[in-house]
Amino acid sequence: MRIALAVFGTRGDVEPVLAIGRELVRRGHDVRAAVPPDLVELAEAAGLVAVAYGPDSQLMLSKDAGANLFGESTHRFWQINKIAQIFRDSWEDARKIRRELSKALVLLAEGADLLFHGQLFEDLADNVAEYFGIPMVTLHHIPLRPNNVFPWFLPAPWGRPAMATFWWVTSRVAGNAEKRERQQLGLPKDSRAATRRITERGSLEIQAYDEMCYPGLAAEWASSAEQRPFVGTLTLEQSADTDEDVAAWIAAGTPPICFNFGSMALKSPADTIAVISRACTQLGERALVCAGSSGFRTGSQDSENIKLVDKMNHSAIFPACRAVVHHGGAGTMAAVLRAGVSQLVLWSAPERFANGIVVTRLKVGRSRRFSGDLTDAILINEVRQILAPYYRSRAREVAALMKAPADGVRAAADHIEAFANLHTVD
Repeated sequence: MRIALAVFGTRGDVEPVLAIGRELVRRGHDVRAAVPPDLVELAEAAGLVAVAYGPDSQLMLSKDAGANLFGESTHRFWQINKIAQIFRDSWEDARKIRRELSKALVLLAEGADLLFHGQLFEDLADNVAEYFGIPMVTLHHIPLRPNNVFPWFLPAPWGRPAMATFWWVTSRVAGNAEKRERQQLGLPKDSRAATRRITERGSLEIQAYDEMCYPGLAAEWASSAEQRPFVGTLTLEQSADTDEDVAAWIAAGTPPICFNFGSMALKSPADTIAVISRACTQLGERALVCAGSSGFRTGSQDSENIKLVDKMNHSAIFPACRAVVHHGGAGTMAAVLRAGVSQLVLWSAPERFANGIVVTRLKVGRSRRFSGDLTDAILINEVRQILAPYYRSRAREVAALMKAPADGVRAAADHIEAFANLHTVD
């Protein structure tokens, strides 16, 4: 089977799709991949032939307009003009990216038997799949389709219609861009919200998170179980060059508090590391800081009590830590859950806010908005709370219930093969 695999976003968006792609290659399928230019090397390391897809993920981080919009609208909602400007910038960036992705995806999908795409810009991918008359698979990190569980702030009967309304409004806002794309591809007009159209066309919607994160969702979607299989959070579980060094540093002292900022773009890395250093000194804790894409200068402040690294294997390092403070990425959150340690989510974007809610509902840690006012006192208080015996005990209980990523990857590949063999698209 010839599969066109494309995913746009940061490493947290890309890695789960690559993990499945690697398994499909292992099973003998011809997989052609497209990922952001700065993640092509990651795809190739996973054994895939890859081409560039859109701009660098780092460009997204430097702009981070969506996160800024969410942060400003919740924190300084009275600054209407500033919020409006952020929205305009974000929308213009999205339109430019869509044009670039659309051209690349048409080239990638030509001659393919199936199109496999990540959740960002899945509407664009659906148009391309319809154009070529091939089935589409999409992978979700959070429950995107209307349901009563995800909108935790609404009574159960209102959640589903609220989400359906949200996607309808979103489709109206994005309507002109999508209409142009469908017109350019010679596709008929379609007034349905893209999320509804994708489902009604019979696409496979892999849910790449554990059912336990959203209690009751699997039961609500029971009639769609074959179309929306839950496979758990997926990862390549690749080792990093720093793993041995980090493990040796951890073994030389008490288990540290790990600070993992992943794809979060920090306004002042130096100020943040200073707050971490002072807070951990007062707490009498060691700090392991994984820079990711945050902008920390690694190696500059290594000592007995603090260590900075560019990257590390989460599955190997997190279990050796006392707790993890992180940005709320879906992959990082799940890795901490599997490690059985408590966690603090410092979120700055809508999806990460939602993941923070999962952490608090599971009672394995705490969550708060990350902002410039993160003081020593605030961080000290939050870390003290997640180190409480209750959170640590609860984290171990939840870890025992998590799915293994390798099992999830195999299950996802099984679903894709069965879908390609048996499913037809109207």
